Amino acid sequence: MSILVVGSVAFDRIITPFGTADRCLGGSATYFAVAASFFAPVNLVAVVGDDFTDEDAAIFKGRNINLDGLQKVKGARTFFWAGEYGFDLNVAKTRETQLNVFADFKPRLNDVQRASEVVFLANIDPDLQMDVLHQCKKPRMVALDTMNYWISAKKDALTRAFQNVDLIVINEAEVRQFTQEANLVKGCRQILTLGAKTLVIKRGEYGVLMFTRDAVFAVPAYPLENVFDPTGAGDTFAGGFLGYLASCRQADDRELRRAIIFGSVLASFTVEKFSLDRLREITLADVQERYRAFRALTHFEDYS
Repeated sequence: MSILVVGSVAFDRIITPFGTADRCLGGSATYFAVAASFFAPVNLVAVVGDDFTDEDAAIFKGRNINLDGLQKVKGARTFFWAGEYGFDLNVAKTRETQLNVFADFKPRLNDVQRASEVVFLANIDPDLQMDVLHQCKKPRMVALDTMNYWISAKKDALTRAFQNVDLIVINEAEVRQFTQEANLVKGCRQILTLGAKTLVIKRGEYGVLMFTRDAVFAVPAYPLENVFDPTGAGDTFAGGFLGYLASCRQADDRELRRAIIFGSVLASFTVEKFSLDRLREITLADVQERYRAFRALTHFEDYS
């Protein structure tokens, strides 16, 4: 199945205790598309300025990513974000945001994009997310990501979006913010009553939780010796997760759990270097090898 992702392609400036990266490639749609393309064809819809060069676009080349929806606006600059991390890499401090060309982003899908069977609405205005969804034909699965800003600024619109998707990707702080519920499990159950079938909770270095109406699944993060930059890890996770699901005949509980592991594996590669530098190096064989290692890490025998 093909995947549609609508989100940002950006330039970042990242500061961590381990170094600084200037004008590095970023954006939710960038990380998602590269990760998902390991498993399924991706239709990317985003906007960039004329400062986005062919060299920058090389990250997409040689991958199963359709760039017909990557609009370049003359005389404009690409979305820019600057962030800083301390030794707690779960917390990013935004130092600067320049929306630039992204401020007027109003995607219009072509026939190929509208026919995508899996849709990922990356972290953008919830009204814009719904506008994109209304342009789609009959996707088999629709997933949505969001952030604390939209919960504060557009909670009603975000609630309507939650009511119209199959799967929500969110972090635990955002669950508590949206529901005003201190208990994470109760908060997740509350969100599921809005209509989504699956809720995936990103917990950074502590792993991932998946809630459905009938079950809960938890996995740790893959243990790493070298963690340099967590930027984009959540979008990479979503790309690996939905990319694997798109390659399956059906998204049953067994495949959902496998997808969680594949998403976690892709995210574990991302954080090993700045920007998408690590994702540039790996192959599907590398992903599958770490998947097997992850499975061994979490396997245990029942001796009862």
